[in-house]
Amino acid sequence: MAALPRSLSSIVVSVVGLAIFLIFASLLLISSPISSTVRGYFYGIDRKVDVVISSLEQSSDENMHSNNLDYMHKNSSSGSNLEVPTSSNNDKNAILTDKSPSDGIKVPVSSSGSESELKKNETVEKSPRSIGKEGTSASSAMSSATKNGSVESGCDLYHGNWFYDPLRPVYTNNSCPVLTQMQNCQGNGRPDKDYENWRWKPFHCDLPRFDAKKFLELMRGKTLAFVGDSVARNQMESLLCLLWQVEVPKNRGNRKMQRWYFRSTSVMIVRIWSSWLVHQTSEKLDFAPEGVVKLHLDVPDETFMEFIPNFDVIVISSGHWFAKQSVYVLNNEIVGGQLWWPHHSHPMKVNNIEAFGMSVDTSLTAIATHPNFTGLTIVRSFSPDHYEGGAWNTGGSCTGKVNPLAPGELVENGFTNIMHKKQVAGFERASKKVTNRSKLRLMDITEIFSYRHDGHPGPYRNPDPNKITKRDRDGRPPPQDCLHWCMPGPVDTWNELVLEIIRREFEGEESVLS
Repeated sequence: MAALPRSLSSIVVSVVGLAIFLIFASLLLISSPISSTVRGYFYGIDRKVDVVISSLEQSSDENMHSNNLDYMHKNSSSGSNLEVPTSSNNDKNAILTDKSPSDGIKVPVSSSGSESELKKNETVEKSPRSIGKEGTSASSAMSSATKNGSVESGCDLYHGNWFYDPLRPVYTNNSCPVLTQMQNCQGNGRPDKDYENWRWKPFHCDLPRFDAKKFLELMRGKTLAFVGDSVARNQMESLLCLLWQVEVPKNRGNRKMQRWYFRSTSVMIVRIWSSWLVHQTSEKLDFAPEGVVKLHLDVPDETFMEFIPNFDVIVISSGHWFAKQSVYVLNNEIVGGQLWWPHHSHPMKVNNIEAFGMSVDTSLTAIATHPNFTGLTIVRSFSPDHYEGGAWNTGGSCTGKVNPLAPGELVENGFTNIMHKKQVAGFERASKKVTNRSKLRLMDITEIFSYRHDGHPGPYRNPDPNKITKRDRDGRPPPQDCLHWCMPGPVDTWNELVLEIIRREFEGEESVLS
């Protein structure tokens, strides 16, 4: 019994000592926090991600050089879902095995642009799943032609990563009356909106936000023309929506071309439909019957060539219509065709891939040698589609894609790669033939936008409230568009790049270094 007070005293002393230690340790943690270090180890953007790729999509690379034209058609999203000129694999193609939380992670936001934007060191709470670490490119294999349009100006615009920007979008589907209903994803009921906020950031400089007043001032008294198919129309409408926020243009269009005039600076934005960029006829030719489109691969399309002297800047693009039925003609001789060839025992000399490369060479050479054209031609490279598990008409799908792909998640598309390669080769051949005072620049968006499978309308192509937007019980996806781009959305970045290219050409080669 006499020992009990001593034991109690020992316990009291121990408790008091432990309390003093805890207070001291807490003061140390407050003065030197380690939470950021712990977060960096466990949630940092440098973490490695394992990717599981479907065997179906892995095989596309092995077949990309196949001469089977039917294969090339099936692996292109293009075709009948492309518009005529008028005024999956399961649910994911890459499975992340990394289970760490995505919420509450700070991602740096670029500060280029106006004073009203976030400061350079501010952060935004958002998942970094699409952020590549510095030095790891989300776009590779720069061609010499691309370098001529970007690296020489002090900054490579086409290597970088996508980051979440809370200041986007510049416009909404309600503040731009000219956007086509098929690209009005919010108006068509798409439930998610994050695809509107991702922004492209080159590694070693800033790509400025689109400045509508800056654009109109640089283009004062000038005309910019978009030449191409419905994807070119998609880009033209994006530019109009961006400019519409500072001035409402006058519609001066006619049957031959769409024309929008900005009175304050006398700027004209033009769009001319040219699905193949070369001369086309439907008259009978040799053994090709009337009604089938004949493409004269060595003759440029007069639809836009007759207006070339009136343009100061041309944004030209094509490619997807080469998956459609057509006959290929060189020197008035039939040399091949797409989805048409009656002599199955006789090999074709030219397939649709080669025909595309020839059309690029022909059209760009015609511009670069035109005696009365002294302007700037920007060649927007092949726009990737994201039909997974099939083509546009065989069950291909981009249903449920709500975030960009992260570096390491990208599944190569053989058709896109070879079309891009042929386009770049055609561009380089034309670049060597320039005889006038014009300039050719390649805006190489193909690999950059391969990461943006979230940016297409998918099943949200129309405002029908009863449309099917989910897979059925058998896993079949609903009809959808995984080729064109939602507006607002990733396509607005194309016009940020256009503005930066124009700025460099018109103001000199001063770079925007960060």
